[in-house]
Amino acid sequence: MATTTATVTINSSDLTGDALSLSTTSTLYKAGQTIGLENTSGVGRTKVTSTSATVLYDGSNFTANGSHKVYIANKSTDPTEYFTISINAEELGRLYAGDFLFIPYGSHDADNDIKYTASVATGMVLEHLIISE
Repeated sequence: MATTTATVTINSSDLTGDALSLSTTSTLYKAGQTIGLENTSGVGRTKVTSTSATVLYDGSNFTANGSHKVYIANKSTDPTEYFTISINAEELGRLYAGDFLFIPYGSHDADNDIKYTASVATGMVLEHLIISE
């Protein structure tokens, strides 16, 4: 059984007027269990040369109503370049240069795909990983 933990830390000396330091850690388990997630796509890097919407993770490939975690990062260094991330037809938001996301993912049906769309076709790099049941 795999044991995987995720940690997010947020620090700022001036965001709230006071020093801010938040940190949380979670062990990644299968849905409703204390058994660790056992599958991963591995960390991938995709060089994107198109501004068309592209499926990153196909919802039909993952256990329905399972516990899946997705990491996506924009490795660009140009602050004007971004990826738009969507699930099904719903836009989650934009990842600008250096931004990342780490979210739970429910593949409740085959149409629940995770897609990305690049703002430019200049070879931006999208880093990605899914950890799943």
